This record gives sequence, C-alpha cells and structure tokens, in this order.
Amino acid sequence: MAEKGLYLKFRAEVFQEDDLYVAICPELDVSSFGAIVDEAKGSLTEAVEAFLEGCQHLGTLEEVLQEAGFSKQEPSKAYKILRRPDTVGPLQNVLRD
Repeated sequence: MAEKGLYLKFRAEVFQEDDLYVAICPELDVSSFGAIVDEAKGSLTEAVEAFLEGCQHLGTLEEVLQEAGFSKQEPSKAYKILRRPDTVGPLQNVLRD
C-alpha cells in the first residue's frame, strides 16, 4: 500500500462496455476493467494502490489526496472522500496495506 497505516475509502463506479466491466474512481481519475464486476472492482483497487504508491514515491501523496477531495481523519491517518452534491455511487472499497 502507498503508506503504512493508510486506509482510503473511495467511490467506485462500475459500468458495462461491450463484453467488459469498467470500474472507475472519478476523484483520482483511475480506472480499470474486468470480465465480471468483481474482477473490475479488484483491478480498480490494484490500480488505485499503484497510483498512490507512485504519488508517495514522488512525494505528492498528501497533495493529490487533498486536491481530489479526500480529508485526513486523525488519529488513524485514514482518508475519506468529502461528499459533494454531484457525487453518487453506492460502491466503495477500502484499501488496506
């Protein structure tokens, strides 16, 4: 995971496109796909993890999360997305290291 003890709850939107399911985390602009919904969600989790690891390596993790609308929750260092009026989507994943 990107940061030891970092828990990120993010919104995942899943839709079918032809024979595949596409999963996207709009706040981070990260997406992935799979043959079934669960595979697409799992692939999205891996893609988000890789994205966050890259951000951590570049030293931009906190800035990227804040710009995407996430807020740090003390003392657990968990991030959650701030609810915006235009955000909808019942699917959420929790990343753990």
